[in-house]
Amino acid sequence: MNLHEEANQAHLRHVTRRHFLRTCTTGLGAMALASLAGCAPTPDTAVRRAMQRDVTDPLALHPPHFAPKAKRVIFLHMAGAPSQLELFDYKPTLARLDGERCPDSLLEGKRFAFIRGVPKMLGPQATFRQHGQSGAWVSNHLPHLATMVDDVAFLKAMYTDEFNHAPAQLLVHTGSARLGRPSMGSWVTYGLGTENENLPAFVVLLSGGVAPDAGASVYGSGFLPTVYQGVQCRSKGDPVLFLSDPDGLSRDLRRRSIEAINRINAHQHQEVGDPEILTRIAQYEMAFRMQTSVPEAMDINDEPDYIHTMYGTAPGETSFANNCLLARRLVERGVRFVQLFHWGWDSHGAGASEALNAGFLDRCHETDRPVTALLKDLKQRGLLDETLVVWGGEFGRTPMLENRTGLDNPYVGRDHHSDVFTIWIAGGGVKAGITHGETDEIGYTGVSGRVHIHDLQATILHLLGFDHERLTYPFQGRAFRLTDVHGKVVREILA
Repeated sequence: MNLHEEANQAHLRHVTRRHFLRTCTTGLGAMALASLAGCAPTPDTAVRRAMQRDVTDPLALHPPHFAPKAKRVIFLHMAGAPSQLELFDYKPTLARLDGERCPDSLLEGKRFAFIRGVPKMLGPQATFRQHGQSGAWVSNHLPHLATMVDDVAFLKAMYTDEFNHAPAQLLVHTGSARLGRPSMGSWVTYGLGTENENLPAFVVLLSGGVAPDAGASVYGSGFLPTVYQGVQCRSKGDPVLFLSDPDGLSRDLRRRSIEAINRINAHQHQEVGDPEILTRIAQYEMAFRMQTSVPEAMDINDEPDYIHTMYGTAPGETSFANNCLLARRLVERGVRFVQLFHWGWDSHGAGASEALNAGFLDRCHETDRPVTALLKDLKQRGLLDETLVVWGGEFGRTPMLENRTGLDNPYVGRDHHSDVFTIWIAGGGVKAGITHGETDEIGYTGVSGRVHIHDLQATILHLLGFDHERLTYPFQGRAFRLTDVHGKVVREILA
């Protein structure tokens, strides 16, 4: 062995001792107390618990910075960006301008994804009415949600920095339009841990037939340990791929093989101190526990008939309705963050599937009833007070017509618009039945109560008990956070 190898081994021994003394003293004390009390664990259990103490149990419950209003989040992302002008932002002036030439003032200095030349104005492709005691405007496309407006806070003047889908989705969920940052669900589980050690702390459910434009990065862990990334579950087939034991492998043999693997992992971590090894240990343990707990949590067959009727669910299918019911089942079992993505809301009007007078109507029909059922179900079970439900897309749509295929196109659509869109939020700590923010008379830009994506993120973290400026993680020489160097809490919507 040369001098360099000897020095490297000595350094690793020093790091290991320092890490052991820094992180494991309370674990050793707890083990000694248990032994004195006559409840010493079995050898394999002792190994597992020692390893968990060594990793400080990455998904153990952690206290937030201050008393939270909410304990968990269900984020309903309508991937593709639904048009606020056909759902919530009623603009009679825009209806009167339908078909007129767009004023130059709306185009000068602006960038659009697809609009070229001078487009025409496009009036609302829906009818609107006020609903509830709050008098919130909702279109005829969402008749079920219209019955719940007194439980919802509408943010009418949201805005973002991006006007293309993938970077805008990344900004919503990771706080950055570039790849590599942790998602909001990862930050929340890193900060709070989980209430159910047998289920993932962060679960992702997809519907609409296509994944989000930004891919798995919108629910990835970025530079956080991978134990905090979202676990994609399915409402049809095995809930998680490769969850079942292989043929011929008994559960006892699987248990013993995992214990052997994790003893090797623990030994390797003792030698090199790589935190990803700790994540690997925790994931092996979690995967074994999930084999029993996940199928039970994801099985909606035992729900009563009235629940299936309320949600419009069909057991065994892949659907947004099934995912909404699964979201309720998961949060009532202690899952911290549930992310639903429903693809297909991009409404350019280039064809039937993405037209405001065709495919957009299908998306509304697919989601209106299940979303409303989710809110009602959470409320009647007493879960809404401690659960934040967030609904929205990655940006808004223009008040101008986008017509890429010619004047005879029977389908109508709107281009991407970063200056204004609507998000609504309901549940723990949020004022119910309010509208915050206002747009101009044609819905082109916000004129009051503007809320940036980073402000929304700061507000969600605040409701979970976090100062968004203090929830940080050291990486590449500085402390990173979800909101980067931006964001302020929207206190006007706090109850």
